[in-house]
Amino acid sequence: MLFEETIAKIAPADANIAEQAQKRLNSLTKPLGSLGLLEDCARKYAAARGDVFAKIAKPTILTFAGDHGIVDEGVSAYPKEVTPQMVANIASGGAAISVLTRHGKIKLKVIDIGVATDCQFKGVIRKKVAPGTANFAKGPAMTLKQAKKAVEIGIKLAEKEIKKGCTLLGTGDMGIANTTPSSALYSVFLGLDPEKTAGKGTGITDDKLQNKINILRKAIELHKPNLKDPLSTLAAVGGYEIAGICGVVLAAAANKIPVVVDGFISGAGALTAIQMNKDVKDYCFFSHLSAEAGHVNAMNALGVRPLLNLDLRLGEGTGAALAMYLIEAGVKIMHEMATFESAGVSKSK
Repeated sequence: MLFEETIAKIAPADANIAEQAQKRLNSLTKPLGSLGLLEDCARKYAAARGDVFAKIAKPTILTFAGDHGIVDEGVSAYPKEVTPQMVANIASGGAAISVLTRHGKIKLKVIDIGVATDCQFKGVIRKKVAPGTANFAKGPAMTLKQAKKAVEIGIKLAEKEIKKGCTLLGTGDMGIANTTPSSALYSVFLGLDPEKTAGKGTGITDDKLQNKINILRKAIELHKPNLKDPLSTLAAVGGYEIAGICGVVLAAAANKIPVVVDGFISGAGALTAIQMNKDVKDYCFFSHLSAEAGHVNAMNALGVRPLLNLDLRLGEGTGAALAMYLIEAGVKIMHEMATFESAGVSKSK
């Protein structure tokens, strides 16, 4: 029942608080709107939390790792053995996300939710649903039960951090070939041909990209009878780490906690959550525009503007970590900057 109860609990962000936050921003010692997206961050954070002066505490990124049967179709430049190797690297502090979270004083949790091999590394949370998904070019990636279990793992882990005082969550991923299920989810949910959602991922050739597009088209056609609702679609063509991310986003929205969505793969998880309850979008900060070719089409179709455009395409939660710095800056500006009245500065005429 956790899955259904979480979705039912989600309500829109507080529009009245958003209006109060805007009034506060307009009263600060600057021209109206002159801090651009930083002001948007402050207003959105306040509306999500239901308090103009809500502070950010214990920011946390949850990075989920999983493997994918679709790798057998030659859609990645790297073998699946890289997934556990990178999980170990993240956990030991040597990955990009490890550096960025240390720099930003952000808590990082790495979760094995579906890696093909056992990740018995210090610092890894072991919540494996299965050792990788099945090849969705030939059948469903997961059973409905497995997909739901993975989403609920994400919900539980997010709620655990919220109970510890976290007021800003972030998502990350690790999984060789996971741009392929992400592209499939974007295509199904947004009605886009795979040519518009698929990219080169880890750096495949033009020929392999065309193969990836063809595989996606055939797989979506194969599963069409089962693409009846978001959870069924996730089970048919998704991934365990994507499902975990979906759960984090759902839990964040249900608890009025803003969530910073990383890039292409995390975006697919967030989009799945939004399909389950449209009000989820009120709680999502989309951190950056991925260099993965299909991301711009997906973000445009979703009607959102990512905060950053740095040609990132690593995943792990790297974009989320960078965006957390900006969100915190926007919130502090709204809280700490002087008003025209308090500073004795004349307003514009």
